Parts: sequence; C-alpha cells; structure tokens
Amino acid sequence: MKNRNQTAKKIVGVLNNVDEDGGFWLPNIQRPFVWSEEQICKMFDSILREYPIGTMLVWKTKSIIRHRRFIDNWKDTLHLSDFYVPQNERKKCLVLDGQQRLQSMFIGLRGSFEGKELCFDLLSGEVAAPDDVKYKFKFAYPGAVAFPWVKFKDLIFDTRNKREVLNGLKAGAGRALSERELNKLEDHLDLVDRTFKIDEAVTYQELDSIDNPALYTEDDVVEIFIRANSGGTKLGKSDLLFSLLNAHWDVADTKMEDLLDTLNRHGFAFDRDFVLKTCLVLLGQGARYEVDKFRKAGVREDIEAKWDEIAKAIQDVLDFVRGKTFIQCDKALPTYLVLVPLVYLRYHYPEAWKKARDVDSYLLRCSLAGVFGGVPDNLIDALVRKLTESKEFSVDEAFGIIRTQNRTLELSEERFFQMGYSSNTIHLLFNLWYRDFNHTPAYDNNLPQIDHIFPQSALRKVKVQNPKTGHWDLIKYHEVQRNQLANCMLLSREENGAGGKGDTLPEDWFAGKDRSYLDKHLIPTDPSLWKMERFEDFVEERKKLVRTRFNYLLVPVAANRTP
Repeated sequence: MKNRNQTAKKIVGVLNNVDEDGGFWLPNIQRPFVWSEEQICKMFDSILREYPIGTMLVWKTKSIIRHRRFIDNWKDTLHLSDFYVPQNERKKCLVLDGQQRLQSMFIGLRGSFEGKELCFDLLSGEVAAPDDVKYKFKFAYPGAVAFPWVKFKDLIFDTRNKREVLNGLKAGAGRALSERELNKLEDHLDLVDRTFKIDEAVTYQELDSIDNPALYTEDDVVEIFIRANSGGTKLGKSDLLFSLLNAHWDVADTKMEDLLDTLNRHGFAFDRDFVLKTCLVLLGQGARYEVDKFRKAGVREDIEAKWDEIAKAIQDVLDFVRGKTFIQCDKALPTYLVLVPLVYLRYHYPEAWKKARDVDSYLLRCSLAGVFGGVPDNLIDALVRKLTESKEFSVDEAFGIIRTQNRTLELSEERFFQMGYSSNTIHLLFNLWYRDFNHTPAYDNNLPQIDHIFPQSALRKVKVQNPKTGHWDLIKYHEVQRNQLANCMLLSREENGAGGKGDTLPEDWFAGKDRSYLDKHLIPTDPSLWKMERFEDFVEERKKLVRTRFNYLLVPVAANRTP
C-alpha cells in the first residue's frame, strides 16, 4: 500500500481523466453523493483553515469492474446510470473511501450544485471557534455573485499573476476599499494559493493491483476496505462485497435503481445498504454482516429470483408508514433498520401484516429511544425469530424482545430535552408535534425548517467575564444551550425564507401573533419572556409547556404506548 499526496487543484484534475494515470473513478458499488451545500461549504472552510480532511482509499486496477464518472454539475434529479462508464480492462483508480470529499471538491472547483456555483466571501475570515465557520462559502447562481463574494473556481484556475487578480477584485468592488480590507484580500489570495495549489493536503492510500496483481486480489480489496472502515456502517461493506462478487448479474444495478427511485420519490433516502441487508434477513441469512454470506452458493441466485417479491414487501411497508403513521418525511426516521422486522412480516406473512396493530407505537417508541442505534443485528434477528414463531405482530411481544436485548424503550426527560437542533430525532418529534405541516413538499427548498427561537447570532453575542483576564469575551451560551429543544420550533419555508423570521428576535417576531400561533408552537404568552435578557427564564417556562404536551412520551411504555 502506497501513501500519496496531491494538491486539491491537482486532484480534481485527475477525476474522470484517463490521461492522468488512468484517472479516478467511482465503482458502482459506491453510494450516491449525499452531502448538502452546508457540508460542502464547511469542508472548504476546513481546507482554508488547514484542518486535515482525512485519508482516502483508492484501488489501482485493470479489473473489469463497473464504475462511473464523478458528477460535476450535481442535481437531485440525476440518475447514477447516466454516469456509467463502459466496462474495460484499462488502468484506472477506483475510489473506495473518500467519495463525498472528492465529489464535493469536484462540484466546488469544476461544477455546480443545482445550478449554483461555490462562492467565497473575500472579506470573511474573522477569528472563530473550532466548531464555527471562519471562512464563508455559499452556493449562488452566477448572475447573483457580487463583491465581496467571488466564484471560488475563478480564484483557483485564474492564470493571471497575483497583482492582476488583486487589481481586478479592487475594480469589481464598486467602492474604495479600506487598508484593512486590501490587506485581507491579499492575505486571502496567498492563503488560497497555498492551501489549494501548493500544499499537498489531499492524502490517499493506493492499493496497486497492476504492478503486483497477486498482492491485492478482489477479495483482498474487500478485506482491506472492511478493516479500514471498521468504525463505519457495516452494511456499507456488504454493499461493496455484493457488487464486487456479482459482476455477472447484469440487471442488478437497473433493478436496484428502479426500486430506490420508487422508494425515494416522496423525499426518503433509502439506499443499497438497506435493501441488501433486508434481502439477507428475508432470505434467512440473518442481519449480521459476514463476508461468507455473499460467497454462499445460491444466495445471489435467491436474491435475483425473489427480487420482485422483496421489492413489493419493502414498498408496501413504506406505503403504510407514509399513509398510516405520523412519519411524513425521511428525517423523521433516524434509522430505516426499524422497518426491517415489518418488511419480514409483510414478506412471509402478508395476511398477518394486514391485521397488525400498534405499528405506529412500535415505530415511535423505537425511534425516539434509539432502540435500533449502534449495531442492532442481534435485535433484528431476535425480532425475526419471534415473528417466525408467532406468525403475527404483537407490539407487546416486540417490546419484550427489545428489553431482553438490553435496549431501553423508556425516554427520560433529560434525553427528551436533548432532542435539539442537531439531534437525529427532532424531526420525528416535530412530525408528531406539527401534524398540519406539509413535511413532504414536491420541491425540497419548500421543506419546513427548524428555527432557533432566540437566534444563534444573538446568543453568541452574549458574553461573560473571563476570570483569567477580566475581559468580557467568553461566550455565555454554547452550542448545546443554543440548540436545545426548548429553543427550537418549526417554521414553513415562507415564514423562514427571504423577508421572514431569519435572525429576528422573539420579542419582535411574536409581537402581534395571535394566541393560536403561540399555542401551536408552545410559546409562553408572557411577552417579557421574549426579551434577550430573559432567555433562560423563557427556556424553563417553555419546557413546562412542552413537558405537558408530551408527557405521555415520558412515562413508562407499558403505562401508555399510544402516540
């Protein structure tokens, strides 16, 4: 295994480029690109701050492995099959780990995200905490880019010398720049050159199966991938193995893509991992990932022969979830694995599935309590054994099995109020809380938005005295306090979009709002609590309202399990 380093500018020139030692490509077994605009911007901020972005893993090979191009102009409506490359025996490097980072660089430096290009604020760069953004990036339509913003790719691939670039930026500012601003422009040009063009900050490990074919066989590559990603999702490893070992199932990619398109047309994000794990469970192979399962004679043939029945069972369960429960969007399901036992019931016992009761209670309790977090393979197998034994679904029996696996269904008050802005369960709670919202609009940009009642920007300005220096320069309210559930509410896109709430303080936003609006969001009605200096009092009073509204979630499951 060889360690190699490249500059960010150089590495994006290697992607999809056969003239660069065969080029970097994505094996079809890689999952789709999933990073958001915010994640991409944060990665570029990290590079400018000279933070490490992790080591990647590539496989240099001539093997006939299905692969695809990196996407330059990314859109949510794209199909991966549009980027497939004909199978060949030419030299190539397949990226096994690092897709999201490389794809983000490619979009930012070579392409666009939903028609918008990556832009950099030349006057940003103020001192910031490690978890905050220092260098500001955003995606904007080309015609809307104005100083101090500039398309970042123009800085990277501009062939003019520094003085010419600086003069061009000054001319484009439309006003006289202060000496401080001019110094910042010059410093930023130097920083961009160093971090993207000079420093070899992109590190990857190369598995070379060309110079020494016996050293890295396909099975070796799988095993290396597994060990290198031992802290990751084991299901992703089964996805890799399945695809490498099934090069002769020519329609597998098409069938998988068709199924995923059907499952995800209402805003969900099911992937190969979930489908393949479900296949193993339905066909009696157990939920635990093991290399030998995909080497077993008959497993591939079984999946292929029963694919239509498996796909129908998964679709039926999702249709039930969307139509009969409070779960209305992808984010309301912290993990899809909670659905696997239900798919098993539907596949093997369709009549029992039709008669199943309290499925919504099962989904709510398991999801809020994080029952299927971590590695739930033993739990899934235990639930499947119970379903096989009883041939019907009983929520009480399911909860009993869950407890025997040393997993709790009880939701403590402390855990409940930790469901804040960045929690993976806040969307589930808000689906339950705001049932009259449209959680699955046709256009993603119209999705309801979680909003900080007291804006983060305002809370960050509240400082306390530093006992060491005597200066009032310490942030009083840290991220956990700013993001807590009691400071969050759900707003429609119209309410929180341009001209909407934004960073409006609560005393201004709630002024004039009627009682029904306050009640919907469980807002204390005393206006004095809406003032900045009463933030902590507001939180305590709102907790009382939220606690009263959702008290049934905080009592033992056996006492009340109806959502």
